[in-house]
Amino acid sequence: MKTKLISLFFLLLVFMVNAQTKDTIPAIKKEDKISCKQFIAPAALITAGTLLLNTALNDDLQSNANRFFGEDFQTTADNFLPFVPVAQIYLGKSFGFKPKNDFKQQTINIAIANTMAVSATEILKRSVKKERPDHSDNLSFPSGHTAIAFTNAALLYYEYKDSNLWYAGSGFLFATATGILRIANNRHYTSDVLAGAGIGLASGLIVSYWNPFQSVSFGKKKKTTAFVYPQIGSQIGMGALIQLN
Repeated sequence: MKTKLISLFFLLLVFMVNAQTKDTIPAIKKEDKISCKQFIAPAALITAGTLLLNTALNDDLQSNANRFFGEDFQTTADNFLPFVPVAQIYLGKSFGFKPKNDFKQQTINIAIANTMAVSATEILKRSVKKERPDHSDNLSFPSGHTAIAFTNAALLYYEYKDSNLWYAGSGFLFATATGILRIANNRHYTSDVLAGAGIGLASGLIVSYWNPFQSVSFGKKKKTTAFVYPQIGSQIGMGALIQLN
């Protein structure tokens, strides 16, 4: 029973990400625009997390995860894994892969998408006020770390999916690992991670096809400089400096 409960999270998350990468994304390639179909996976993850919230199954999954990983399990890897896809976005060109955008637009997309994900999770955290499994505060739902991880993984995917599918999809491994470790660290329930993953996928999708602050505006070229950096503390997030000239 323990193995089945723990496996439920892995199977659901893998299924949703698989649907996002194999079924919904190719449709965008044909139309080159966002359609409702692309939001099936994010919506399903958020819905699953919401339905699982405050249920006995959610508590059972957490209890069994604690026994599986150990009551004293603790790692800080989940603070850094969400940013691995960011490094991959910047380094992909040096590996011989062709990105969709230049460095400037990549940076802007990373900053905007992460701001969207963090804003959405923070609003929900303060609205839902779900206590964390470790009882440290009432900001459990949804998982901000997971949202950021899947945001950056989605950005990586859309940036390189036409150049190298394996490299583009590798970010989801780090995103999934982030979600698993948040549960293992007893900081989040499965419901929190599922909802965070959905928010992250949606944020990455929207910004990848929105491409905010593009260099051409109202027929005039504008010079844009941008710098994005991670912020790690009691709350994880992204900081950005963007200047339009």
